[in-house]
Amino acid sequence: MHELSIVMSIVDLANKEATKHQASAIEEIELDIGCLSGIDMDSFDFAWQQAIKRTILESAKRKVNRIEGKARCSDCETFFPMVQFYDSCPNCNSHLSEIVSGKELKIKSLVLPD
Repeated sequence: MHELSIVMSIVDLANKEATKHQASAIEEIELDIGCLSGIDMDSFDFAWQQAIKRTILESAKRKVNRIEGKARCSDCETFFPMVQFYDSCPNCNSHLSEIVSGKELKIKSLVLPD
């Protein structure tokens, strides 16, 4: 379950940021997680609940933005929604494409107390 290591990295980054700003808590954390990132959200949610216990994120509100997959066809340059890797272009049926969104995995923002 790589979701646990991802959550532990998020906790570590949040802790470092809070320490840098001399904050003893984090009120809210906002994450961008792409639908093509390979993250299983059920596993992520389970790992989150376990990993944040007794950490700076234990009381924080968590907001997750799911970023839809989008690709650009390398042959005809059509932009199209991508649900799975290697989805073909709906315009020319080519499998050559560049993913332009959906692989995100980042902390978008942290809200620290005043």
